[in-house]
Amino acid sequence: MLLISVGTGYARPDMTALGPNIADKGSAFYHFSVRTFDSADDQRHYKVWTGIPNKSPPKTGYPVLYMLDGNAVMDRLSDSLLEKAAEGSPPVLVVIGYQTTLPFDLNARAYDYTPAATNNSGEPRQDGHGRSGGGSPAFRHLLEATIAPQAEQNLPINPLKRGIWGHSYGGLFVLDTYLSSPFFTFYYSASPSLGRDNFRLLNEMTSVSKDRFSHKQLVLMEGNGDSRQDPNTGPSNVLRAVRDTVSSLRASGVTASWALFPGLTHGAMFTPSFQSALLRLSEAP
Repeated sequence: MLLISVGTGYARPDMTALGPNIADKGSAFYHFSVRTFDSADDQRHYKVWTGIPNKSPPKTGYPVLYMLDGNAVMDRLSDSLLEKAAEGSPPVLVVIGYQTTLPFDLNARAYDYTPAATNNSGEPRQDGHGRSGGGSPAFRHLLEATIAPQAEQNLPINPLKRGIWGHSYGGLFVLDTYLSSPFFTFYYSASPSLGRDNFRLLNEMTSVSKDRFSHKQLVLMEGNGDSRQDPNTGPSNVLRAVRDTVSSLRASGVTASWALFPGLTHGAMFTPSFQSALLRLSEAP
């Protein structure tokens, strides 16, 4: 297990307004640029930070890591972590947030990161807080067709080392993308929100043709520190489902693994999981 910092868990995200982040303060190991984008329906507005290593790229080009919930990521991204990544082959970072001073845009992420509704009612999917969801296909199209080409423009990128990380709803988006898109090679899904009907993604992963995953590598990250037990989606059932899914994929020749973060709750998984993804992709010692 990588040596990573551990935060304390929380039931709800801290929604205190953010101050300057590492892009504003400056880094000894990366330099950053910022772009803005809008959703096709003009309902959601994105802020995207691109972090470029100061270290020269390898002959094959830089790896690149896309990270969701970008406002919170940038707030928690430290120069000590970037220094550690620079010991290996540091990736270009494409950190996708929203045009807000808050760490999360709760309504926007609920829509963008959750899979399309599976029923035929025509009603928009809603989460347990009444937030509309089901927009992952549209967000994935924006990410792959617009955000990524602009972020990677004029950079020496190795397309075979393109990764994506997300936590909670973001982790759900990573799993949905793992099933739906060949754009990425490395998929880091941290504590995906599998409640309601989203366990179906795990079932689909083990039932579709494994040729779909031939060039992909999946890492499922889970903590076991949640004390609240739900009869349908409690931590023990989640961990069991994750382990069983990974075992099934591996048995059929798919490159998949799961990483346990002992004692960490759902919320506390955010920072150490993106740290782990960054160091894994950089192959830092």
